[in-house]
Amino acid sequence: MIYFKIFWAFFVPGILGYGGGPASIPLVEKEVVDHYHWLSVNEFSEVLALGNALPGPIATKLAGYIGYQQGGILGAIVGELASVGPSLLLMVALLSLLMKHKESPKVKRMTMSVRPVIAVLLGVMTYDFFFSSYRDSGLLQTAAIAAISYVLMEKLKVHPAYVIAGALIYGGLALS
Repeated sequence: MIYFKIFWAFFVPGILGYGGGPASIPLVEKEVVDHYHWLSVNEFSEVLALGNALPGPIATKLAGYIGYQQGGILGAIVGELASVGPSLLLMVALLSLLMKHKESPKVKRMTMSVRPVIAVLLGVMTYDFFFSSYRDSGLLQTAAIAAISYVLMEKLKVHPAYVIAGALIYGGLALS
């Protein structure tokens, strides 16, 4: 039964997550944190941060890690297949249809209508992460990490992977 749950937890976001990884992250969080309670918001944010530091699509890294955590190697395989399955099916089945209608005003309007929804979902997820950080670490540490991260990435052009790793190390040392 756990393999079906793993499959469903990553297949549904793969179907509904129009736009790829960033769009499916809030949907994966909803399944993994709220529906199945496999991870807390804080644990999910740590897995997400670690996954973002690694190369490749984020959705597959989340599926592999969480699938492995819940069902071992077979769970990781099921999670990966569920994560890439919808895209694979849609690419094979609908590519010719999309190419035929890509200049259609209706298709363009649909695409433009979906973007704000994705932005709101990402905003809600960000709010949840900040609230969780504030609750666990306090306002001063949360604000300091956010400000330092901004300066490092935007002003000094430090790669985000180094900033994430530094924040993880700081969090591990400060909270232990």
